[in-house]
Amino acid sequence: MGDLVRAVESATPPGRDRAVDALRALAILGVVLGHWLVTALVADSGTVRAASPLGYMPQLAPISWAFQTLAVFFLVGGRMGAQGYASARARGTSYRRWLGGRMARLFRPVAALLTVWAVAVGVMAAAGVGHATLHTLCKLVLSPLWFLLVFAALTAATPLVARIHPLWPFAVVLHVDLLRFGADAPAWLGSVNVVAGWLVPYCLGAAWARGGLPIRTTGRVLLAGGAATTVLLVLFAGYPASMVGVPGAAVSNLDPPTLAVVTFGLAQCGAALLLLGPLRRLLARPALWAAVALANLSAMTLFLWHQTAMMAVAATGLSAGGPLPGLHTVPDGPVWVLARLAWLPVFALALLVCRSAFRSYEQGRSGSSRVVREARPERTVEAHSA
Repeated sequence: MGDLVRAVESATPPGRDRAVDALRALAILGVVLGHWLVTALVADSGTVRAASPLGYMPQLAPISWAFQTLAVFFLVGGRMGAQGYASARARGTSYRRWLGGRMARLFRPVAALLTVWAVAVGVMAAAGVGHATLHTLCKLVLSPLWFLLVFAALTAATPLVARIHPLWPFAVVLHVDLLRFGADAPAWLGSVNVVAGWLVPYCLGAAWARGGLPIRTTGRVLLAGGAATTVLLVLFAGYPASMVGVPGAAVSNLDPPTLAVVTFGLAQCGAALLLLGPLRRLLARPALWAAVALANLSAMTLFLWHQTAMMAVAATGLSAGGPLPGLHTVPDGPVWVLARLAWLPVFALALLVCRSAFRSYEQGRSGSSRVVREARPERTVEAHSA
């Protein structure tokens, strides 16, 4: 372990901002833990259906505040996208080549996931698994991919959007919500916010990359203003308290993004900016930095396969004589919550198995072991920038 830590430390360029990598890892970890905590697979009358504890226990809505971290991911993505494109132009790399490299690193692991699940669905259908169960499982696997499509679109548009002030897409979200909820506009108008909502933190990240943000002041303003505005929207404007979708709810803050989830995301971005200093001090410790660096090498693999890991554990539990509390039961009380917390380490172990099997699709031919073994700075930077 000591050799591994020293290899990662020596392979890290002196000027690399380790706090940015930590924010990216924390954003992915938040999404993974959030899905594991608010997604239940209920075994009922020979079928498996999805349910959410937030639908049965709305008082748990604050859980979504801690684990809905997509805004931080787009903040970091905007910064890295703007910096990466600027560096590519400085090296004389064409836009087409720069974009092709980023899209390949993004969608290679997606192709692996879709291939495996296409085979799995065929096998389950042949074995007699019902249509309702297959629909539930496929939806859980595919639904997290929507944000990758949005992220890919914003990445492709980086040369155009990198200099847009975040207030412009924010104004779009505000007006779309006024029309949707105040003027009874068609529901399809909300699809505009799918891009505009996440363009707000992406443009904020691009401004950060340009050095156009006074970090401490911006962080304080975003945290205080975003949090206060979100509270007011929830208490007095009828927005849901949950920052994730709840099955059966009349309005979802996330599908499509609402003004409340955007202001909440700005508060998270403010907190992220304020954490930069403490994170940089912590990550000066080689062991902590090695953990963050290695997590970033497999960040997309962990995101893509975390729902599969949970479903694999649930399927194993059913075949072993389930239903089991917290794994196949209705999420309607504290007993389910405690049982689900106990299952989290098992989910994590299954996810590590998936990571070992599929990480090469994210890291390319070299893989993280070779990066660490050879301790080449340029390979490490390339893998982290993905």
